[in-house]
Amino acid sequence: MFRKIAVASVATIVLSSSAMADGHGKDIVDTAVAAGSFDTLVAAVQAAELVDTLKGEGPFTVFAPTDEAFAALPEGTVENLLKPENKDQLVAILTYHVVPGKVMSGDLSDDMTAATVQGGDVTIDLDNGVMVNDANVVQADIETENGVIHVIDKVILPAS
Repeated sequence: MFRKIAVASVATIVLSSSAMADGHGKDIVDTAVAAGSFDTLVAAVQAAELVDTLKGEGPFTVFAPTDEAFAALPEGTVENLLKPENKDQLVAILTYHVVPGKVMSGDLSDDMTAATVQGGDVTIDLDNGVMVNDANVVQADIETENGVIHVIDKVILPAS
């Protein structure tokens, strides 16, 4: 399993060094801001009024989509979700990326499910690297003072 995580992390080794160096002593939100590759996620968390929650005691496990993951959504999706009238939908999507507790990569097993804060479940697949639903974990185990961030390459969506 360690080999699978190491292989998945090679592509982002430079980012991981700076993110991990800034991660300890900072909460999930501050760590995401410092990494510089989660501007869209941070804007969405602010629009959904979840900043105080993710700065809270936790612990939380966040599957954090990169800016590139948000950019891969159909054109206009992010802008539409950030509108005040779509706040409930944005909150549902963002909380689907959060699992209560601190779940490190070593805690994962193939085909396990985890209940999200949104109420749905995500499925972990370890057959070809580490995946959460259909998103690849490209960097794992960024520890923060109130949890852990696992970087994913796709925005995962709860069932309608």
